[in-house]
Amino acid sequence: MTESSPPIRAGMIGGGQGAFIGQVHRMAARLDGDFAWVCGAFSRDADNNQATGAGLGIAPERVYADWQTLIEQEQRLPVDQRIQLLVIATPNHLHVPIARAALAAGLHVFSEKPAGVSTAEVADLAQQLGASGRLYGLAHTYLGYPLVWQAREMIARGELGDLRKIHVEYPQGWLGEIGDNAGAWRADPAQSGAGGCLGDIGTHAFTLAEFVSGHQIDSVRASLGVHAEGRQLDDDADVLFRTRQGASGTLIASQVCSGEENGLKIRLYGELGGLEWQQMEPNTLIHRQHGAPQRCLRAGTDRPGLYPAAQARLRLPVGHPEGYLEALANLYRDFAAAIRRGASGTPDGVPGIKDGLRGMAFIDAAIVSHGGGEPWARLDVPT
Repeated sequence: MTESSPPIRAGMIGGGQGAFIGQVHRMAARLDGDFAWVCGAFSRDADNNQATGAGLGIAPERVYADWQTLIEQEQRLPVDQRIQLLVIATPNHLHVPIARAALAAGLHVFSEKPAGVSTAEVADLAQQLGASGRLYGLAHTYLGYPLVWQAREMIARGELGDLRKIHVEYPQGWLGEIGDNAGAWRADPAQSGAGGCLGDIGTHAFTLAEFVSGHQIDSVRASLGVHAEGRQLDDDADVLFRTRQGASGTLIASQVCSGEENGLKIRLYGELGGLEWQQMEPNTLIHRQHGAPQRCLRAGTDRPGLYPAAQARLRLPVGHPEGYLEALANLYRDFAAAIRRGASGTPDGVPGIKDGLRGMAFIDAAIVSHGGGEPWARLDVPT
């Protein structure tokens, strides 16, 4: 942010006190000074809602009881006071209804993933976005890491040659360790959609694989599991996939790998070598070269050999770790730049509605394949 650019006024739906992701968004948005939180409807619990707003220094009259009231009342304020960006940090079933109302009110939207609970509703949202002149972004935070961009650039520049194999995995253990009541809404199809683990973290793995590789996954063969008695949605997924460009791969997403933390990892192999990146060690990218020694690329503003797309997302010199908050802050910074230049559609550098549609099509195809109707199911992505 420059002295001539005041902070962009932002509001949030959901993410009240005790909600992990809401606090993460608020911290990330503040990191570069591009946004100011001016309103919210943070919780259906009135005390939580007001306490969250007070903690952010928001005037009590701009802490609203629900999202409908927020959008209605903010539209009555002078243009130079009302919010410009609405952040959606609710359960999945509210993502599209809130986004549609916000776009209709002339607001930009930054939504948690997945984009919605069905491909059809996200396709309708895409049509509305196209006519709105507003911006829409999707919070696939892991696409904000500098070395994810470095890997993407290396592949795009042909440093691995033609890609042959993509392996992406995302094991967590929290639903295997602390019981079926944890994250209850995620196990409720009415709130989460048809995919449980698939929608929650499988879409992260899917989007990361496509983003880094530059390939589009076009068919999957999936086996989904439910490991807790009475749970209605998958908590474990093993997926084989093929890409339109001719690579094959595997995607593993599980929330019942007891002892695991947040182990997102990707490996990609081409005719000239391979790359490996792990979210829990985000400042290291391993480059395995065919017929040459392995090398280790490290994040840092003073590191040689990093491409501009990676350097632009770094803030600190080598040896000063940057992590999850900085990755999400990179998405917010790119979103702010797009708002200030009057862009519409998808902000440069930020996952958008097309990524949301592809994520929904991935969930659909995996469910169809697992159900036995089509062992290899093709992704049907609306255009």
